[in-house]
Amino acid sequence: MRSLITGGRGFVGQWLASHLRELGDDVVSIDREIEITDAVALLAAFTDAAPEAIYHLAALTHVGQSWDEPLRVLEVNVIGTGALLAAARQCGSEPRVLVTSSAEVYGAVTDPGLLPLREDSPTAPLTPYAASKLAAEAVAAQAHLGHGQHVIIVRPFNHIGPGQTPNFAVPALARRIVAAERSGAGTIPVGNLSARRDFTDVRDVVRAYRLLIESGRPGAVYNVCSGRDISIREIADGLLGLAGTSLEFETDPSLVRPVEVPVLRGDPGRLADATGWAPAVPLEQTLADVLAYWRTRED
Repeated sequence: MRSLITGGRGFVGQWLASHLRELGDDVVSIDREIEITDAVALLAAFTDAAPEAIYHLAALTHVGQSWDEPLRVLEVNVIGTGALLAAARQCGSEPRVLVTSSAEVYGAVTDPGLLPLREDSPTAPLTPYAASKLAAEAVAAQAHLGHGQHVIIVRPFNHIGPGQTPNFAVPALARRIVAAERSGAGTIPVGNLSARRDFTDVRDVVRAYRLLIESGRPGAVYNVCSGRDISIREIADGLLGLAGTSLEFETDPSLVRPVEVPVLRGDPGRLADATGWAPAVPLEQTLADVLAYWRTRED
């Protein structure tokens, strides 16, 4: 299959490209060399590549940063999605398009009876990032309903693995643990450790994306998640245990988000029914791989 990835040099994009090549796909990745809101440049790239599948990963994804640059987040994540879908319609190869949204669109869940979250659960975005992703979903749904375009929407919950930047909680914790080991510090700064998230290894996530391109229903939304939530505190303790070190956590107010979603847990049933997918990488293995990655870094 001829596949094209936007955001191909990002954390997920690199793992996806590797997975697709292992399956024998011909892969083209585009990233910052093309502005995602430039429909003309996108059309030229898509026409040249003639992809059968497009994985749209390019986005501004840092939730905290979205509070500082809300308009830029809307421009990239919403207008960029519209430009990409328009270019895909016009490029001549009629590609299937997978648009990545986020579980952040569900917002805060205060009633445990509403968990796990399903694709038809209410959406109530709390952050500029989440709002941009829900708006991008609407653009993708319109492309399917209005143009008959083969578009699939995915809502990945928290995905982690080696190579992820320390803008996110798990790699940030691993990096600080390694830094403390090297410096001999007795404490590490942390944000809110009580938040609970549904974590999936990035290698399982990219498997799901490829399976959905093959078997997903056009116009449908799919959660990509493990179906299990775990607290950031448990993740931090797990990393400390794997590191074999004793450190104290010290709350740093600058690391606490203005608005925090207390718990997210999804239902992957629709994905499993469509593709047979199930998580394969144990959480302990993921954490060990993340810690090993940061131990290879000189910074």
